[in-house]
Amino acid sequence: MAAARAIAILALPGVQLLDVSGPLDVFAEANAQARKEVYRPLVVGVSLAPVRSSSGVRLMPDRVAGPPPDEKIHTLLVAGCPDIAERPTDPALIGWLRAVATGARRYGSVCSGAFLLAAAGLLDGRRVTTHWAVAARLAARYPAVTVDEDAIHVRDGRLRTAAGVTAGLDLALALVEEDLGRDIAMKVASQLVMFFKRPGGQRQFSREGAIVPSGRSALQELQRWVIAHPAADHSITALAKRTELSPRHFARLFRGEVGVSPAAWVESIRIAAARQMLESGREAPKQVAARCGFADADTLRRAFSRHVGVTPAEYRKRYAQAAR
Repeated sequence: MAAARAIAILALPGVQLLDVSGPLDVFAEANAQARKEVYRPLVVGVSLAPVRSSSGVRLMPDRVAGPPPDEKIHTLLVAGCPDIAERPTDPALIGWLRAVATGARRYGSVCSGAFLLAAAGLLDGRRVTTHWAVAARLAARYPAVTVDEDAIHVRDGRLRTAAGVTAGLDLALALVEEDLGRDIAMKVASQLVMFFKRPGGQRQFSREGAIVPSGRSALQELQRWVIAHPAADHSITALAKRTELSPRHFARLFRGEVGVSPAAWVESIRIAAARQMLESGREAPKQVAARCGFADADTLRRAFSRHVGVTPAEYRKRYAQAAR
């Protein structure tokens, strides 16, 4: 009988509990469905002291991230912490990560755990994902890393990365499918009442947007007016007229101070307004399109899918119930 695969999850103080417990439950359920011990999950801490999570619940580590592990680690995952991007790096921990990741069959991260792998140089030249709220920061800090801000989880060679929190379950399920096949993975998903393949990407969950005015006061005043009137005429000519500038000078000034073109900014504002209306569940996509300044429902659908990753109808069906 083959030895159980050791799945090591590094949990630092302040860890997001579900980044650890979610994957652990998936692997435990895979053992139950396979009717044998395929996986042997291990929680790794910086010491054997209880690890206090961000919610206050404590985890008991099985191993310490220090001496070389006394057994072969099949899969190494780094769980995220809300403030991990601001923490100083520990050279000893970085060295341990490099050593274990090099010897493991595969390695990766859940949520902001990607920052620790990046600090260890384990993401250079790789395509990865992380929580949408910190994706831009990861990309800016580590330019050698290609960050996919929309993906739920990404596979790149031996590397596996997942977006925020519950995406750790999606990643663990994908690992089970790799190891044990689709049938077992589908049974695990069914037992845990989770999507086998989650529809859409994480853009549908993002609450970041260009709704905070920026730039000089005249541009901020204009932006506030656009936010309040998404259906109005927001062509370059109309916007330039409101600021008493020529269209060419206005477009150059806006891009220089806001960071995007006026057209791209206006579209993002209209998408944000459309999301709010769809979440209310009171209006159909055709009505939302008219109230948000889109020419028709098809134009809204194309722009919405590009920004959010799902169609307006799918978004309304998925989120309107919670808003009623």
